[in-house]
Amino acid sequence: MSNTAIKFWGLSTCIHCKKAKQYLDDCGVSYDLTYVDKLEGDARRQAVDEIRKHNAALSFPTILIGDTVVVGYNEEDLKKALGR
Repeated sequence: MSNTAIKFWGLSTCIHCKKAKQYLDDCGVSYDLTYVDKLEGDARRQAVDEIRKHNAALSFPTILIGDTVVVGYNEEDLKKALGR
């Protein structure tokens, strides 16, 4: 699992994003976190376009673990996606 890239899109003010981030931190996995609300202009548009490829609802957090998309904070789904 350590070789699997994890991409995390969240909002800095979102409690579900904070819980998901804490869970991933507690699991000791590394991930690439983007706070979409802190982006501007083209960077924000690009992030939104990328998220929509995986989550048409554009809800947060959206977490891509390998080929698996986990939307929202669901510990069981995260656990399964991480192979734990």
